[in-house]
Amino acid sequence: MSGMKKTTINSSLFQSEAEQSHTEDVSAPSSTKIQGEQDKIVLIQFEEGDPENPMNWSKTQKWIITALLCMMTCFIGLSTSAYSNTVTPMAREYGVSTEAAQVGMFTFNAACAIAPLFIAPLCELVGRREIYLGAYTCFVLIFLILALGKSIGTQIVGRLLSGIFGSCGTILVGGTLADIWDTAERSVPMSCFTFVAIFGTIAAPMYCGYISQPIGWRWIEWVHMIASGVLLIFEIFLLKETRGAVILARRAKKLRKETGDNRFRAPIELENESLKGLFHQSCTRSIYLLIREPVVFFFGLFIAFAWGITFLFFSVIPLTFQGNHGWSEGNSGLPYISLMIGCVLGFISGFWSDKIYDQATETNNGKAVPEARLYGAMFFAPFFPVGLYIFSFTQYSHIHWIAPIIALCPIIFGIYHVFLAVYNYTSDSYGEYSSSAIAGQGLMRNMLAAAFPLFGTQMFNNMGYQYAGLLCALIATLLTGANDDEEEKKTDVEKANLSQLGEGTKRTI
Repeated sequence: MSGMKKTTINSSLFQSEAEQSHTEDVSAPSSTKIQGEQDKIVLIQFEEGDPENPMNWSKTQKWIITALLCMMTCFIGLSTSAYSNTVTPMAREYGVSTEAAQVGMFTFNAACAIAPLFIAPLCELVGRREIYLGAYTCFVLIFLILALGKSIGTQIVGRLLSGIFGSCGTILVGGTLADIWDTAERSVPMSCFTFVAIFGTIAAPMYCGYISQPIGWRWIEWVHMIASGVLLIFEIFLLKETRGAVILARRAKKLRKETGDNRFRAPIELENESLKGLFHQSCTRSIYLLIREPVVFFFGLFIAFAWGITFLFFSVIPLTFQGNHGWSEGNSGLPYISLMIGCVLGFISGFWSDKIYDQATETNNGKAVPEARLYGAMFFAPFFPVGLYIFSFTQYSHIHWIAPIIALCPIIFGIYHVFLAVYNYTSDSYGEYSSSAIAGQGLMRNMLAAAFPLFGTQMFNNMGYQYAGLLCALIATLLTGANDDEEEKKTDVEKANLSQLGEGTKRTI
């Protein structure tokens, strides 16, 4: 039978039913019978060239999936930062302090830090498509709470829920791209994902002021709900399941129903892991790697600080241009164009990093060289602190406004390459544990992004714009230098730490 391989398995080896599952990858369709003690199990697998295997989809189909997920990530990012434009008018309307209104930004990012540890394992059971559509549908509906809320408490809870459901746009996309693109083809799709994740986060304040100023801050939520709702319709009709193990499980279930033969099994059914076990594994392994692996921790600290600065500047940029230069709420969003330009330049220069990596891999007889992923950060990450130094000491009212605007471009340019290098290096270097390592770094990153906006305004007002910016620049300089050679610290002892995770925790999303 097409797409299946028959093997007799001793049912006493398994804990529950007499028939359990197992899957083997083969290069061509075949049927093999191995005599055992009891019943035969029909093993479901992908054949060579199987059209249901996501790896065999057409380039058009793969790019449709990639584009849909990148758009979803972008819209979630836009909604994340758009909230910064609602803080001041919302605080006035509700009669609370701006610090209280900023808590909504905290709850969103805190949810994005913690929720992935619990959402990701669900893909093991129901597949990626259901998680994407279910979470994104809830994300769209949450805009009703944000647009119609009558109290600051409602806004804070709404942002918490929005962060929980919106986190899917950042944690599952990398795995989905790995489902459909092989390693040699994955660089461009991953670069696109990194680009929209950063671009979407920094772009919203550019236009949200022009929405809030004439028609009110609630329309920021309505506009994003409409845009996200339109995308959701496309997702429903065009997004397909990409997780091969889930596709095989559905194929096996269909065959059992059609034939009445319960011997048909798929790989994911053999593992038979409980939901509780998946949650425990997802949480503990990420924390373990973050604590025990210096490479994961220090690179995670670097991107966490960079992401925290990104969210800090949602408060700092209005202070600079509304306070020092007297710009209106709408015009104070225009400096974000410089950030967008820096992001585009990062995306373009990222192809140079990919070329260096490909050359290193070819020189190494086709074997991946994770350290080659870091050249982009080694060359371009110093732009991050350099931009901060320039921005800090051009924050005077007597200095032309173009100076701090120009400084924003190298800041985000350096941050972009930090993200690109660290994400790719961690993926290549930690192999089957990469999802857990990235999740641990994401926990640190989003927690700092949640915390920084809470004290940004007070820090810059009390320390002075110049010296508060100098403090950030000095920390960025320290982290840039400390991480330049961090990849060399992955010693045999640290590699041995991975083996302590055990065979029972090897499976990642």
